[in-house]
Amino acid sequence: MATTGNASAATGTTTAKRKPVFVKVEQLKPGTTGHTLTVKVVDANPVVPVTRKARPGASMGRPSQPSRIAECLIGDETGCILFTARNDQVDLMKPGETMILRNSRIDMYKGTMRLGVDKWGRIEATEPASFTVKEDNNLSLVEYELINVKDQ
Repeated sequence: MATTGNASAATGTTTAKRKPVFVKVEQLKPGTTGHTLTVKVVDANPVVPVTRKARPGASMGRPSQPSRIAECLIGDETGCILFTARNDQVDLMKPGETMILRNSRIDMYKGTMRLGVDKWGRIEATEPASFTVKEDNNLSLVEYELINVKDQ
């Protein structure tokens, strides 16, 4: 005997998706997520992968696939930041290309900000942008330090 649970799921109605809010590079802050921005790729440098020892208890049947990582300098007319491209993202990030990064996040690496897109985000190529990248405002050169404040 079947029961009807959610009426909206049964009728096939969906909620309206909200429009993406595009932000500029200079508005990025440490520890934030969910950013959508249009950027131009300035430079892309592949990072040499570090070989790691096999973990105890790991699957011995197939070897682990080495991950490809590239550090790309991306930006817009307000500033620039380092973007960490992983695996298939490396092929998309070519110098001179204009990209839309959806649902990106700020990762902290050695006290500096890095932009990244994980499996929940998306990278799309778009038509060439008319802006020039402001390279003298590099947010990845600013070093942050976590300070614990005691209650008084």
